[in-house]
Amino acid sequence: MAFPQPRPQAPQLPQLLLRTVDCQQGAVRAVRFNADGNYLLTCGGDKSLKLWSVSRGTLLKTYTGHGYEVLDVDCSFDNSQLCSCSSDKTVILWDVGSGQVTRKLRGHAGKVNCVQFNEEATVMLSGSIDGTVRCWDTRSRRMEPIQILDEARDGISSLKVSEHELLTGSVDGRVRRYDLRMGQLHVDFIGSPITCVCFSRDGQCTLSSSLDSTVRLLDKSSGEMLGEYSGHVNKGYKLDCCLSDKDTHVLSCSEDGHVYFWDLVEGSLTLKLPVGKAVVQSLSFHPTEPRLLTSMEGCVQVWGAEPEDAAVEDVKAE
Repeated sequence: MAFPQPRPQAPQLPQLLLRTVDCQQGAVRAVRFNADGNYLLTCGGDKSLKLWSVSRGTLLKTYTGHGYEVLDVDCSFDNSQLCSCSSDKTVILWDVGSGQVTRKLRGHAGKVNCVQFNEEATVMLSGSIDGTVRCWDTRSRRMEPIQILDEARDGISSLKVSEHELLTGSVDGRVRRYDLRMGQLHVDFIGSPITCVCFSRDGQCTLSSSLDSTVRLLDKSSGEMLGEYSGHVNKGYKLDCCLSDKDTHVLSCSEDGHVYFWDLVEGSLTLKLPVGKAVVQSLSFHPTEPRLLTSMEGCVQVWGAEPEDAAVEDVKAE
């Protein structure tokens, strides 16, 4: 006789505030987990970039070299390098351990909104208000980009790279997906200026948020709209959206001080997480666990699904 399969557990949502980190670097423009989720990076309005321990909330290193506020950062898969971009029109490649600038790349004609490594960290891709995406070789000494993608008719607000695909969101209201292997470009017209784009974890869908206070889930290959998620406020700020670690929920920042969680399939609002009274500017979901980072004004909040009892005991033992 076969026993019935255990019922799958409902996904846990990170709704418990574990700690708040006062970053002391002006307004935190973006917060990001590193590749394995053990560290977090904050981009400051005071031109600095900071690396923190997630579990302790302690500052590990400060990176200075930008001439204006830092807008985005990404960490290489092996944690050895960072790339960041700024309103100063530059992209910087950093050595994590020494804190030194490896390369400072100029070429964009305006502020650079977003930056990301490819999976091997051999290429950095940066998107700017000048409407271009520039691809930079991290290993060569060349100061020119290896490729410039200039299809957008307005600024690039967000980009994500996955294997051989690049996803970009633009103020022109279009989500563009470049298949770099096949040399093809797929365009989905949303209509409202895009603030953030991302791939689902399974790589089958794309998620985009826009200034009509709506997040949309599209089938990557057909462009068919699979879901629309609304209720939050996104009318004037560049806010992040993302999917949870197992693709069960859609998340978005909001200008009303909350993070909204929707059930991906049903489209219903599952959780409205109160962060504070100001705009929730940025968020980042842990790669494998139900943990969430949010940023509001000068602070970052670390959220989890359950209390860190072990961590509390460690602190007491010390």
